[in-house]
Amino acid sequence: MFYQVYPRSFADSDGDGVGDLGGIEDKLGYLELLGVDALWICPVMRSPMADGGYDVSDPRDIDPLFGGLEAMDSLLEAAHRRGIKITMDLVPNHTSDRHPWFEAALRAAPGGGERARYIFRDGRGPDGDQPPNNWPSIFGGPAWTRVTEPDGTPGQWYLHIFAPEQPDLNWDNPEVMADFEQTLRFWLDRGVDGFRIDVAHGMAKPPDLPDMAEVSTKMLVHDDDDPRFNNPGVHEIHRRFRKVLDEYPHAVSIGEVWVDDNTRFGEYVRPDELHLAFNFRLAETAFDAEQVRAAVDNSLAAVAPVGATPTWTLSNHDIEREVTRYGGGPVGVARAKAMMMVELALPGSVFLYNGSELGLPNVDDLPEEALRDPVWERSGHTERGRDGCRVPLPWEGDAPPFGFTAAPAAWLPQPAAWAGSTVEAQLEELGSTVSLYRLAIEMRGSHPEFAGATVEWYGSPKGCLAFRRPGGLICVLNATAAPIPLPPGDMLLASAALVDGQLPPDAAAWLV
Repeated sequence: MFYQVYPRSFADSDGDGVGDLGGIEDKLGYLELLGVDALWICPVMRSPMADGGYDVSDPRDIDPLFGGLEAMDSLLEAAHRRGIKITMDLVPNHTSDRHPWFEAALRAAPGGGERARYIFRDGRGPDGDQPPNNWPSIFGGPAWTRVTEPDGTPGQWYLHIFAPEQPDLNWDNPEVMADFEQTLRFWLDRGVDGFRIDVAHGMAKPPDLPDMAEVSTKMLVHDDDDPRFNNPGVHEIHRRFRKVLDEYPHAVSIGEVWVDDNTRFGEYVRPDELHLAFNFRLAETAFDAEQVRAAVDNSLAAVAPVGATPTWTLSNHDIEREVTRYGGGPVGVARAKAMMMVELALPGSVFLYNGSELGLPNVDDLPEEALRDPVWERSGHTERGRDGCRVPLPWEGDAPPFGFTAAPAAWLPQPAAWAGSTVEAQLEELGSTVSLYRLAIEMRGSHPEFAGATVEWYGSPKGCLAFRRPGGLICVLNATAAPIPLPPGDMLLASAALVDGQLPPDAAAWLV
């Protein structure tokens, strides 16, 4: 099982209010207790932090904010002693606008080699004052910014599918691949166990950069026909990545692939491309038995033709937390527990976002002056962005910052209502959310009934679902408003206490 760490929000070891690698190392005992096999750490490379580290200025260094290279080496050693693997987030689609390459491109004349590492184009219109095409940025506004040439005149435009501080690389330039291969080897040689590839369906662009047929103004949204993403050339890029990773038998690559079509999704996890790819069907599904079953079937069907391993996740640093999505309050927590048991009962690799095991909700009432996500500014303060799922974790005590930092406050304010949700409070309570997660994760790793790569569906009351794993595990989900009888079998675990021997609403159970 992978545990995703958003490092700014996990634990702060140096008292500056921002989480860091030392904080992760300090909490390895907790992660071991939880039953984590591997960590996925969001970007910690050197960065101006225009997008929380996803704007990388030096991909072969650790930002001082997170402790520098020594902190990464120390974390790797400490995690490996405990049998926990470390995977890093890599960002190949773009760099920071403060990367030495981009700074050199701005100093160079149009048509020079420095600009060929990025996607520069002349503008449209008689004065070149219109963007080269109609592409919008995922973060809002146009995907093009015009530069001022070294002689002071208005000049070319550069492409940034995300923020202007994140210029897109030109992957048709062999220098880009050569440099990225160097980055892969740099971290693998230091002992990193693999990578989560950001925007793994990006990188390749159509050569003529055609206009989009329909321009959506909704932030962070695109579809399979979007020319900005999922172009055929991306697969050769992943094959080149895989050749490097194959030199390191322990290493794994995990792609962020927002592709709906199953055939096209499966192409990313062919034997010579990514080892794993995120399928977000469960994370996009309501608490509804028919929808959950459809999401499971779809995810399994997407990888079956190429023999790849399915992945499951309910949330991450870009997605509203599941407790809030499922209704919030006690109902949202109960449903999140139930869905966690469904997720862990499925074959494949599971990714748990930090704080999910505590039953944390989204924080949707952050004061406007606290918001940091570039979506907030790019939208003209109409979209609040993703900060609500990135609020730092509560570890102990009865008031913010809840042991997250020795500073007076964390980088994003924590709700006072989280006093009952701290790790400290929940570890001492057998019926807590974190205690259920610990037990479920332990059972998943130790019980032979979880064996097999398929699920078999069988009859269940309307509004519910039930499936069996080849090893003998039975998972039942009650998404109705009334208790339901359970199928025959010995109870292994339930997300809520039974009611007269029946599974209550908003609950799940495992039987053998």
